[in-house]
Amino acid sequence: MAASLVACGVLAGCGDKGNDPEVLNAAPTFLGAVTVTNYDGQTDDLLTAGLGKTGLAAAAAPAYADPRNPTAKELRRNAIFANYRAVLDIAANSGYGTLYGPNVSAAGVPGSGEGMVAGAEYIAYADDGTGRMNVTLMVQVPNTFDTANPCIVTGTSSGSRGIYGAIGSAGEWGLKNKCAVAYADKGSGTGLYAFDDDSVNLQNGVRATRTAAGKNAIFAPVLTDAERTAYNTSYPGRVAFKHAHSQMNPEKDWGKVTLQAVEFAYYVLNERFGTLASDGKNHLVRFTPQNTVTIASSISNGAGSALLAAEQDTKGLISGVAATEPQIQPKTAAGYTVRQGGAPVAAQGKALFDYSTYAALYQPCAAGGAASVGRCTSLVAKGLLTGANALEQQANALAKLKAYGWTADAEPLQGLHAGTNILVAVTYAYAYGKFSVTDKVCGFSFAPTDAATGVVTPFTAEQKAASFATQNGIIGNVVYEDSTNGARQYAFGMSPSTGVADQSLDGFLCLRALATGSDPVTGGALNAVLAAQSERVRAGIAEVQATGNLKGKPAVIVAGRSDALIPVNHASRAYLGLNAVAEGSASKLRYIEVTNANHFDSFSNALPTVIVPLHVYLFRALDAVYANVKNSASSPLPPSQVVRTTTRTSNLVPITAANLPPIAATPGANAINVAGTTVDVPN
Repeated sequence: MAASLVACGVLAGCGDKGNDPEVLNAAPTFLGAVTVTNYDGQTDDLLTAGLGKTGLAAAAAPAYADPRNPTAKELRRNAIFANYRAVLDIAANSGYGTLYGPNVSAAGVPGSGEGMVAGAEYIAYADDGTGRMNVTLMVQVPNTFDTANPCIVTGTSSGSRGIYGAIGSAGEWGLKNKCAVAYADKGSGTGLYAFDDDSVNLQNGVRATRTAAGKNAIFAPVLTDAERTAYNTSYPGRVAFKHAHSQMNPEKDWGKVTLQAVEFAYYVLNERFGTLASDGKNHLVRFTPQNTVTIASSISNGAGSALLAAEQDTKGLISGVAATEPQIQPKTAAGYTVRQGGAPVAAQGKALFDYSTYAALYQPCAAGGAASVGRCTSLVAKGLLTGANALEQQANALAKLKAYGWTADAEPLQGLHAGTNILVAVTYAYAYGKFSVTDKVCGFSFAPTDAATGVVTPFTAEQKAASFATQNGIIGNVVYEDSTNGARQYAFGMSPSTGVADQSLDGFLCLRALATGSDPVTGGALNAVLAAQSERVRAGIAEVQATGNLKGKPAVIVAGRSDALIPVNHASRAYLGLNAVAEGSASKLRYIEVTNANHFDSFSNALPTVIVPLHVYLFRALDAVYANVKNSASSPLPPSQVVRTTTRTSNLVPITAANLPPIAATPGANAINVAGTTVDVPN
């Protein structure tokens, strides 16, 4: 075979041959069948599914022609509608349409158009041949892709979301900046399994039976028909979903699949823009890591995936990182020190399952109101809380959370995050321990429930049909099967040990035991069954932890000081310290901490006197990293710093650029300093 016909599917293997016109483009071996759809940017598009800026801000999701049988195109449209709004505050006074949104240009200038983007969308599974992994990968290539200045941005999904989970964050920035966007659902994306009819989601979201789907299901649990029938008889209406119940701990592969998405993007770009080889069949390699800028980006879990991808990059695929509010778990809390205002923080570098199970105990009490009384009372009875009355008990709960590593700035948001941390705690117990849906870990399952009574109410045919578009990857509500008043949504649950309605405290004490390996009330040893489960969960946690070594890549992490879901002391600040241990003076990591910003931008409309949108700073971080990668001499990364924002007096007052000052080139007293392995954050 002539040298001109040498395949180069492994990108790093191209080396200096990237400009050799004789090197063939080859599909990565992990890639399944690829589907491609072209969008004209008028009737349908990459960014808004034809809805445009106006349609994305509509009061209600678009209707299906047949709600029991939505088409793949309709499901895509509604998935983009739901996912875009999930990560952005689409209220006009919160900045949508002026500071961010489809109509706002890459330069940050609002326009009068709808912001639709023409281009092609490629989708495929990454799998090992079993059909069990089936990580959905997607590459969007805008028609404006600049072949003279090629760039790729990753958009791994946030939370447990599906393939469109980063459409409004890294996806929008990439498309506006003429880059290809490489998405991944992380193997945790939407995949609803319903026991009653044995149905699953296909890659395009349409429902099918498990048998008919075969290896095309996003997720299908490993169950025999007899096991399915038995479980459905005992627990009717319950569901399984991929993140919790795949029994594969998908988080351990989040860095890998992000890198696979980048490899997929290179394959797509070379197929699309590479010239034909002399054999007239194959395309030549045109774009390689040597001539293309690739920024790993996204928010939350997707941001953590970007950092892990940079750590695990052995092929030189990643040029830089721009990550916002990353869910990242340092492999150790020791060896570095995080200080705020000159004093060491109360706690640092704890694992997600550790602090989420702690939050699941105390945030429901800290929330206040009638619903919190039972939880507070039971915590006091077990010696886990103090206070002579409800107000004192709530204050003690807040104090405990602060002592466990949350910032004082997060205190107003603690109660609002109770439900989210409970979903996280239960989901990740199953995920880290690689438990089956039938294991009923700590008495918890998932199902739709009645809002007034907490009783399980099975999904309707319409809800199942629309699940790809409407579910965020965590399906249904947390149900406490062991409640003394019968299976109930956790908030209605009565603990066997207390006999009172305390939001299923016994179940969450069990989860806490899985996290710590000891009884959370007595401090004693666990029984054999619970001890074995705890070992499984903690082994899963060890599989996902970060090294902190970004291998000299330029990187900017942005986080909100008020984050009550992913506390900065356990994630962003701790990662900065871990990176100092791993890379020392060779590090090019910068950390931007934004005051009055938290994990959910939607709060900026609901709580305008407390919260500003963090999203704007993701785009600023991406701008900074891109400029630095292109020309580090003329565009140095900004120093680590605290950016001090200004909140509004009400949601009737539009937020402007004045509320969101730029990342400073010389932050002065607002500088975050790293000296040796000590991180100093100013008050």
